[in-house]
Amino acid sequence: MTELTGRSPMKSPGKPSLRRDTERSFWYEIGKGLTSEEAAVAVGASPAAGSRWFRDRGGMPTFLRVPVSGRFLSFEEREDIALLRAQGAGVREIARRLCRHPSTVSRELRRNAATRGGRLEYRASVAQWKAELMAQRPKTAKLVENDRLREYVQERLAGDVRRPDGTQVAGPSTPRWKGRNKPHRQDRRWATAWSPEQIAGRLRADFPDDDSMRISHEAIYQALYIQGRGALKRELVGCLRTGRALRVPRARARRRVNGHVTPEVMISERPAEAEDRAVPGHWEGDLIIGTGKSAIGTLVERTTRFTMLLHLPRMEGFGVEPRVKNGPALAGLGAEAVRDAIAATITTLPEQLRRSLTWDRGKELAQHAQLRVDTGLEIYFADPHSPWQRGTNENTNGLLRQYFPKGTDLSRWQSDDLEAIALALNSRPRKTLGWKTPAEALNEHLLSLQVAGVATTD
Repeated sequence: MTELTGRSPMKSPGKPSLRRDTERSFWYEIGKGLTSEEAAVAVGASPAAGSRWFRDRGGMPTFLRVPVSGRFLSFEEREDIALLRAQGAGVREIARRLCRHPSTVSRELRRNAATRGGRLEYRASVAQWKAELMAQRPKTAKLVENDRLREYVQERLAGDVRRPDGTQVAGPSTPRWKGRNKPHRQDRRWATAWSPEQIAGRLRADFPDDDSMRISHEAIYQALYIQGRGALKRELVGCLRTGRALRVPRARARRRVNGHVTPEVMISERPAEAEDRAVPGHWEGDLIIGTGKSAIGTLVERTTRFTMLLHLPRMEGFGVEPRVKNGPALAGLGAEAVRDAIAATITTLPEQLRRSLTWDRGKELAQHAQLRVDTGLEIYFADPHSPWQRGTNENTNGLLRQYFPKGTDLSRWQSDDLEAIALALNSRPRKTLGWKTPAEALNEHLLSLQVAGVATTD
């Protein structure tokens, strides 16, 4: 077979792996913000394959985003070759139909044919696998072959912190790196912690005449994240500011932060009647946060400034049971707890006073779709960094800080305590209401609704 193919013996491919074109398409889907499992399914691969591709390359597509040059045979052309060959077409006939040189087709049929069974048999999938395997040109990483450059990079990235007199500072005791992101709410190793961009920029200043002491910041990231580079140890990613074990595509990071906020629920879609405060029933809401992940929810009606407070107690097992990934937020401010608290509070009001709710962009209202079904409220979210769009709620939260100062534990207070504070706030006269209290203003609206209902019945 070696004499026939003109190629050194190759291992048996078994089942040919997924084509490089498929993996390249996978990274395009990743760039759109999909998860590795979603992107794999989108290109016809298994979710496990997508997770493996993403993990092995550290979240970095690198050269896989560059399309293959047309001078190489594509998989589609190899399929045509296999089909024409099965139909009995000769080499020159195949080359004529593919607009390729006959020697290209002849070499392809000889070198990339399957050799099982002691004879040459051309199959497109095996030919593509062999071509991709032989096309690999693993270039030695610059940090591997240049010891001086590697030591410079590693010292600035993960070197010890020292006092002005040169003595080393041990820093805190840290847990062993487990291949995941930086430890949550735990000490991290103290290191020099220059960023790759700072290291790459400083090299030009420290070695202006030595071209061998040059490296891009992207090459340093690849040495840290991509398996098989071998230049820098993977655990040194903990010395980066983010401490991520894998790089996160920008589109996915944006999607993760505000994935529950879609264009349909933006404040720009809110009806105009909510803006001019002419019709009651439009609310603004948010959480005020205390120590130990304690929180109190606030709801303020835009027209009357009537305030309702949400009790968000600790769930059973908080502070005792270990945190479960993707499990319920035992502190009480998770999406499910906030949804239930809003539904239980807002449904005590007449339907006419349940028109809309405008919230901040926090994930505590990620279950807004279910809340809309449960209460009939239309949910809207403010624009990023625009608290003035919920000015009534922000002003009310400032008033509530008189009773619930920052830096205090808000889980101490029970629902009856919150009702008392809400009553005190709703009993204060407001200049914007003509010195009426929010409770009086809301009561007038309720009476007008009752009179209108009676008149309609008559």
